[in-house]
Amino acid sequence: MKLTKLTKIMLGAALLLGTLTQVQAADPSGTYMWTMPGRNGGADRTNTLVLKLDGDKLTGKLSAPGRGGAVTETEIADGKVTGADISFCVVRTFNGNSMTNKYSGTLADGAIKGKVESQRNGQPQSRDWEAKLQK
Repeated sequence: MKLTKLTKIMLGAALLLGTLTQVQAADPSGTYMWTMPGRNGGADRTNTLVLKLDGDKLTGKLSAPGRGGAVTETEIADGKVTGADISFCVVRTFNGNSMTNKYSGTLADGAIKGKVESQRNGQPQSRDWEAKLQK
């Protein structure tokens, strides 16, 4: 009798633990915007990120003002969602050179807040970013 009761308790605990540890991926699908200060005191730059989650695949496009005010639209690469954590890369090519920005962040309360990492002159660069979901 004791063994049966102990078995039931252990089975119940295992089921509860399995339920608690199973992380449901957040759905970041939507349009997000954020503003960055312009270079050398120039006008602020507004970025628009459109994300779509299809199963476990995160795709999307980042639109950002480029040189001369022209808007550049770039597909994201390596998009991932794990729970509320989101990551993707944006690779831009200019004059035969490519630059990769690695975005990572956490989705909460209609915003993605995190870090952007890149390399400049061989040195790692990092800055904060926060994009708000547009309604």
